[in-house]
Amino acid sequence: MLTNGAIGELLWRAAQDESGHRRQALGRASRAARFWPEEVADLAASDRSLTELQAVGPWVAHTMQEWLDEPPETIEPEPQRRGFLTYAEVRRALDASPDWESLPHGDLQVHSTDSDGALPLPEMGKAARSLGRTFIASTDHSKSLQIAHGMDETRLAAHSELVDACNAAAEAAGDPFRILRSIEMDVLVDGSGDMDPAALGSLDLVLGAFHTKLRETADMTERYLAALRNPTVHVLAHPVARMYGRRVGLRADWPRVFEEAARLGKAVEIDATPARQDLCVELARTAVSSGVRWFSIGSDAHSAAELEFLPFGLAIAALAGVPRDRVLNYLTVDEVVAWARALPSAR
Repeated sequence: MLTNGAIGELLWRAAQDESGHRRQALGRASRAARFWPEEVADLAASDRSLTELQAVGPWVAHTMQEWLDEPPETIEPEPQRRGFLTYAEVRRALDASPDWESLPHGDLQVHSTDSDGALPLPEMGKAARSLGRTFIASTDHSKSLQIAHGMDETRLAAHSELVDACNAAAEAAGDPFRILRSIEMDVLVDGSGDMDPAALGSLDLVLGAFHTKLRETADMTERYLAALRNPTVHVLAHPVARMYGRRVGLRADWPRVFEEAARLGKAVEIDATPARQDLCVELARTAVSSGVRWFSIGSDAHSAAELEFLPFGLAIAALAGVPRDRVLNYLTVDEVVAWARALPSAR
């Protein structure tokens, strides 16, 4: 059966051989294919029109039907588009393991207008609460990421005060929803962070992430080990730093990286943004087999709509065999805070 992922790849390739409105139509359908909730093959098998799918008109539907009737022998995506789940695969995985969505859980990477998000933090909190999230980590960017309006130490302090005000208002209203005082801190090549460690001391959670030199082709294992050994970092965020269609991300001896995370008790993130999916299923399996004790899943939402990306991360965890009791999202807020404070490097 041709999957939506394969169909999307075929559409992308076909678009390269066309021009004008046909190229645009194929390109739109290729981008939409990753988010179709049903497999094209299942739709066709039930005698429904493929034009039910977003961005699919009669001509594109006819083209896809020809592929379904006579599938190409090999459809191997280019490296920068390899290993990404489609929404149809996400839904199939979570429908088979419904507890991942039905059990109370939080979202451990959310952005607001205090860096590059679209909504103020109180509104992002309300949007997450409306989706049933029990808590979120407010992880706006740190000062080195100027393109994302990253926070310096003074703005971080003000942001933390806003988090406290939101939590106080929720508590006064009898609402158990909470926001963690957090940050997505830039980790530099030598493993150091770009923030004064003293300014991080009052935070509940620190995500450490690479945002520079992301197209390096050399082995970056030592860079990862240095980041994990940074005493202020609790979670290694979107570790590979890949981006769908743009870059394959960094290369490392992943078992060694994950073994170091396990030794230190640090968490590794599964970033649920569809264009990231980082860790992917394959590397998440490697992390499990390498002994990683804790995983963090974040939507990496920069708008209310992007909060709904979280199922991509839940599906990756489910497919990779990540034990749910090793996922920080399924702890309570107090348990997450206690976990971070108990890390040996934090004492």
